Amino acid sequence: MNKLFTAVFVASTLFATTGVAMAAKTVRIATNVPYKPMEYTTPDGTLTGFDIDLGNAICKQAGLNCKWSQQSWNGLIPGLMARKYDAIMSSMTINEERQKVLLFSDPYIVVPSGFFVPAGSKLTNPNAESLKGKRIGVQRGTVQDQYVTDKYGDEATIKRYANADDVAVDMSAGRLDIAFLDFPTGQSTLLDQGGYKNVGPALTKPQSYFGTGFGIAFRKNEKDLAAKFNQALKTLKQNGTYEKIHAKYFGDNGDEARKSAG
Repeated sequence: MNKLFTAVFVASTLFATTGVAMAAKTVRIATNVPYKPMEYTTPDGTLTGFDIDLGNAICKQAGLNCKWSQQSWNGLIPGLMARKYDAIMSSMTINEERQKVLLFSDPYIVVPSGFFVPAGSKLTNPNAESLKGKRIGVQRGTVQDQYVTDKYGDEATIKRYANADDVAVDMSAGRLDIAFLDFPTGQSTLLDQGGYKNVGPALTKPQSYFGTGFGIAFRKNEKDLAAKFNQALKTLKQNGTYEKIHAKYFGDNGDEARKSAG
């Protein structure tokens, strides 16, 4: 009788332990939308985009059950620190400033930043002289915000917005002279809508601003979780899954956005 009780107890304990382990495999990932083609929602509200598809593929490869939540950009890092979720996958640039408080995965894509102006603008070469007195639109708290503030803050007026869609609204209303955004965002919110053009070079340097690419962010103590994501990302690059997801959103045109580390 005691042996039977012991066996039942052990079995129950193992089941409970396994249940806890399975529950622990659920990873909550936060993202900020809309930033087509990186992360956005379809008309029916479905979350999609390059980051979402790649994140889901990483989770599947790593044997994790991942759940997504949408957050404001400025709330992403505070929410991670408050343990509201376990990771951030939202086109977040890996740079020195963020690495002071966050643990990043390996870079999964390198995306340049670019300047965008109305099609009729005479601005062709953004610099301290040509931007003097101009109104530059950026998304608040981004590397683009930091770059133009440091570089042109004394010459130009920097106007900061909660998201790129608001930048586009003010551009169309004539309240901005130029916008500085990561290139895929500028492509989807401005160039694809017509009436705008890209001017100046695509910027990926200096790395002190533009970092080494986009990475998945974790709390500093989540080294094991970051390692699982890194291994899964490496496997996806080796087995061709990464290339298929990339081609879906960027095509096979070999542009700057195609470059990825690893």
